[in-house]
Amino acid sequence: QVKPQFESEQNRNYAVFRAILYRTQVVAGVNYFIKVQDSDTDYVHLKVFQSLPYLNQGPSLTGFQTGKTRDDPLTPF
Repeated sequence: QVKPQFESEQNRNYAVFRAILYRTQVVAGVNYFIKVQDSDTDYVHLKVFQSLPYLNQGPSLTGFQTGKTRDDPLTPF
């Protein structure tokens, strides 16, 4: 759901955009840290915020780190 937001930020379209791993952090909602494969060898880490259900809002991209590899640890940022 956040792929269009990420593509807009990067000013680029991605043919490959596959979530590989994720972690969660409970705040006033949930932060998701997601490792995404965006090409054969490149990865990006996304930070996605999902607000509490009663607010009825979709997920939003709140940060990302590019230039990652498959072996880079997925840590909160």
